[in-house]
Amino acid sequence: MDKFTKAAIVILTYNNLEYSKACIESIRKYTDKDSYEIIVVDNNSTDGTQEWLKTQSDITIKLNDFNAGFPKGCNMGIDLASPESDILLLNNDTVVTANWLKNLQTCLYSNEKIGAAGAVSNHNENLQGVDFRYDNFDEMQLLAEKNNLSNSSKWEEKIFLIGFCLLIRRTVLNRIGNLAEEYSPGYVEDNDLSLRILTAGYRLMLCHDCFIHHYLGSEFRKDPGTFYPVLFKNREIFRKKWGFETFRFDEVDFASLRIFSEPEHNKEPKVLEIGCKLGLDLLKIKYQCPGALLYGLEPDSSLAAISSRVAQVIIKPINTFPLDFPENDFDCILIGNSVEHVENPETYLAGLIKYLKPGGVIISRFQNMMHYSVIRDILRGNWLYAQNDMLNRSNSTYFTLNDLKTLFERCGYRNPFVFHWFSTPDEEDQRFIKKLCDMNGESNSYLYYTYLYSVKFQK
Repeated sequence: MDKFTKAAIVILTYNNLEYSKACIESIRKYTDKDSYEIIVVDNNSTDGTQEWLKTQSDITIKLNDFNAGFPKGCNMGIDLASPESDILLLNNDTVVTANWLKNLQTCLYSNEKIGAAGAVSNHNENLQGVDFRYDNFDEMQLLAEKNNLSNSSKWEEKIFLIGFCLLIRRTVLNRIGNLAEEYSPGYVEDNDLSLRILTAGYRLMLCHDCFIHHYLGSEFRKDPGTFYPVLFKNREIFRKKWGFETFRFDEVDFASLRIFSEPEHNKEPKVLEIGCKLGLDLLKIKYQCPGALLYGLEPDSSLAAISSRVAQVIIKPINTFPLDFPENDFDCILIGNSVEHVENPETYLAGLIKYLKPGGVIISRFQNMMHYSVIRDILRGNWLYAQNDMLNRSNSTYFTLNDLKTLFERCGYRNPFVFHWFSTPDEEDQRFIKKLCDMNGESNSYLYYTYLYSVKFQK
């Protein structure tokens, strides 16, 4: 404990007394006694929560006679904490586990530039979930005990951490300020806090070696008539402040990442992403390959302002050459679905190949023009206004698998690797696919099942 600052665990309560009891009892059971203080701010509960809190001698409490909301309530708790304590925001609908706080602290103090560390849970919001299956809390705690062995290889750098369990270095909060109260009564304030930590020059780490249970049982979520207007309002506040929508935090290109692999004999591959947005894909690559050197190109300056915190990013249109990088320099270039949007795909791909090392790879993804639903629409005379969301109608170009291979080969690429993403047709669709195969003498029905291709070609 000597090397860690004590953590002030700030918990907000509003009814849900049984959740709060379970949360606090788990803290007492699974946390070193001298490593924390508990501060509870109650937002005018009416279910006996305030009366119960008054009987708890080891908790600092603030009992509001109004509902202050989440950001303001958390700030009240932060103000009650010891001035030297780090701050740990913890939802009252959580149950903590063995080594949870120690592992967060180990990560936080492993590098002075780490500003905050968060936990994983049984929910996958912001990709902070793990696939643990359990029927009761005894089983959950056994799984957590096996998982919660401190391991730096299980620390993933992030752009954003959800505030359900978030340990923040006190010196960082002193520098950037507390939670932004304009987001009251709540939601999106943790997006904002994460970016303020990031833009102050600190890193955010998700600790896969710290699992806790999360009920996701907020009272606020239970009333859609109240929840959604507040959520939309706060998203707009965020957009005006940061210059982009909150959905950008969810834009991970899983189709491209599925076929990324660390280059053989090279533990420090140079990776460039064209259209890197917030840098989420690059950070996923860094988690898989910690020595990777990350570079990006992003036309949106607001997005680039964030991704430049985790990679070397230039701001320019994706199809403008020359790039501001050396030629023959990259082991891997990710281009997402950009070939479907540029005016001249062949010129674009021929321009990019110059920046790959010999043997380097380019990774892309494409929608499949031969998907059975597309063909059926065309046969029915529908195309531009077909009610079919299988294809993105904003594309400039559409491809078949043969198109893809021909296009890349003409631009100097070789050794294609293709990964197929399949949809699941019903019985009527299967009969239609069989007719297509019979009509065309085509035994490879997968060409009609595939809705998306992930492709990798080599220079």
